Amino acid sequence: MISHSDIASRRAAVDTTLTDLALYAKDLCPGATVEVSPLAYEDEDGHVEIVPPAEWPEADVDRLDLALAARAAEIFDHTGLYIVCAVLDPAAR
Repeated sequence: MISHSDIASRRAAVDTTLTDLALYAKDLCPGATVEVSPLAYEDEDGHVEIVPPAEWPEADVDRLDLALAARAAEIFDHTGLYIVCAVLDPAAR
């Protein structure tokens, strides 16, 4: 049986990880809008959505997307937390 402290510990780990990913995204793209969600869905532990500035070149958006995917993969390898990161098209918002 999963104890309350195990659940609280995992929730704290998810919150810390989401904050770290959001700060990482802002470091890579200070002008981006970053939204995080701790809502779990199936095997996902949370979500980070990043909307870069509309004037950002597509090559920079691609680099941002790859950097966030790599960081999320490292986190999964080290912690088992599956955080979905999405770089969204600013024109679609």
